[in-house]
Amino acid sequence: MTVPSDDRPDATSVLLPGPWTHRDISCNGVRLHAAEAGSGPLVLLLHGFPQFWWAWRAQLTALAGAGFHVVAPDLRGYGASDKPPRGYDLPTLSADVAALVRALGEQDAVVVGHDWGGLLAWTTAALHPRSVRRLVVLSMAHPRRLRAGMADRAQRRASRYALAFQVPRLPERMLTRADDDPVADLMQRWAGPAWRRTADFAQAVERYRAASRIPQAAYGAMEYHRWAARSQLRPDGLRYARRMAAPVTAPTLQLHGELDTCVLVSTARGSGRYVAGAYEWRELPGIGHFPHEEAPDLVSSAIADWAT
Repeated sequence: MTVPSDDRPDATSVLLPGPWTHRDISCNGVRLHAAEAGSGPLVLLLHGFPQFWWAWRAQLTALAGAGFHVVAPDLRGYGASDKPPRGYDLPTLSADVAALVRALGEQDAVVVGHDWGGLLAWTTAALHPRSVRRLVVLSMAHPRRLRAGMADRAQRRASRYALAFQVPRLPERMLTRADDDPVADLMQRWAGPAWRRTADFAQAVERYRAASRIPQAAYGAMEYHRWAARSQLRPDGLRYARRMAAPVTAPTLQLHGELDTCVLVSTARGSGRYVAGAYEWRELPGIGHFPHEEAPDLVSSAIADWAT
């Protein structure tokens, strides 16, 4: 039975208190909610699926303490941001990020992205290079490397979850049902074993389950996956793939968990061929798909060092 919309959390449920402030920012025709802390050079933190800005809770405080202006937005369709009916393709989403940098009064930023936020970070660095001073990507291959990785049986098997998201309406119903648990199932499958045993993991699962039940949030999350799959042979997808052949000129740090079962190490490794600037690959032992939550101090320190 589908939970009535008036029994679901509303968008204000993600305005969680902490050593940060919440604000709405208009950019590229949408309103994005963001959590913000600190002052100094701008660092943008782009979350993945099935998360929202709160995934960066540790980095917001650590990087602010290290002398940065840290902004973690809810991406279009997520959390307390606008949830329009369209605009979930990576070129449009990267325009959101570039416009967000300008709306924050800066010419460029250190852009950090995880999972879908990582795809978005790669895309912004390629399509809007003047907006990205330095780049940090967690748990995500370069889009062209990911596309090529689908020829590998192991990566196709790891990505099978996304096939179910191509069906109209049903995935949204599953994500918003109180008696179904696809968010928890995916996180259990993707997280490293050490984090899965902690109270922090249990809290994160509940936060992300609740955020997925915000009206229209599940639709937005599914549209990201639908565009990625359905555009592969369409003119817009082929045009995007060609544009992504442009080398990334921003110095790029790539962090990847050794135990990532969502984007395999073998798929992500080799993304440096698309980086013309300085590039560093770091594989994190014992870590799964969520390095910034599984090893927050290590990741915060790596970002701060790379951003300096």
